[in-house]
Amino acid sequence: MNYLLADAVFPILLTIIFVGIVVISLLKTACIVPQRQAFVVERLGKYSRTLEAGFHILFPFIDRIAYKHSLKEMTQDVREQTCITKDNIAIEVDGILYMQVLDAKAASYGIENFLLAAAQLAQTTLRSEIGKIELDRTFEERESINASVINALDKASAPWGLKITRYEIANIKPPQSVQDALEKQMRAERERRAQIAISEGQRESQINVAEGEKQDQIKRSEAKRLAQVNEAEGKAREIELIATATANGIRMIADAIRSPGGQEAVSLRIAEQYVQEFGNLAKQGNTLIIPQNLSDIGGTVASLARILQTDSTGAHPVAPQQRGPAGPPPMQR
Repeated sequence: MNYLLADAVFPILLTIIFVGIVVISLLKTACIVPQRQAFVVERLGKYSRTLEAGFHILFPFIDRIAYKHSLKEMTQDVREQTCITKDNIAIEVDGILYMQVLDAKAASYGIENFLLAAAQLAQTTLRSEIGKIELDRTFEERESINASVINALDKASAPWGLKITRYEIANIKPPQSVQDALEKQMRAERERRAQIAISEGQRESQINVAEGEKQDQIKRSEAKRLAQVNEAEGKAREIELIATATANGIRMIADAIRSPGGQEAVSLRIAEQYVQEFGNLAKQGNTLIIPQNLSDIGGTVASLARILQTDSTGAHPVAPQQRGPAGPPPMQR
């Protein structure tokens, strides 16, 4: 009975073992590589090939996947370290390293741990570059320092199958005493710039005020000149009109004198003005001027009338006849 049971169980065990071997073989044979990754395959302990993204078949128990690498860009923190500047100031500097695996085989067999090696090399290169410059320039020369670190790492990491894409300095921490001095310097610089801005504003204001006053004076002088020109033109026009009116009046008087009865009217007018003005002599001052021929007013008026007639006709005047003996010279009292 036992023998019969053993004979029935034994084939089942063999079947299970066979199925297990087949499943294990399939698992060892089939390999799926994700996108942007690379698997390094060794056959009997020796490098065989590099598998890219996709489905692959391996020889079971002969081929094995020894290394798996991501082809994406990776970041590695470069821990904080103490660096000595050219002017012997100790500062704390840290950074971030960006890299990418280009050759999976070289990254697997070129170095034991390329991430650690790249970080250590970045630290040593950074210390060397910081030692070449002074403290004040470390804040200004970040780009050049980053470029120098990248160049040094590219040359060293080429056998490792790596590409150093970027390196960025994260923080630069000088000693506290240096920070205080820098803060005072920055405060003084800001105050100086503020004073310069204020002075420039005042200067611009004064220039604008002076320019405005100059323009005002120019406008005032131009207005005054135009006023004087207008006044002079007005006076000239007034004089011209007065002269024209006077000439017209004289011409009309001359025409009236030459008309019938004009001489008698002129003689009467002259006699009236003569008597009126002679009467005013006694009212002005204490001196009285008496003409030599005071008794012959008619002769004086006739003489003046002849003068006017002569001026109007253009003939030379004739000396009037003396009526009676010459009187005494004028007396003053």
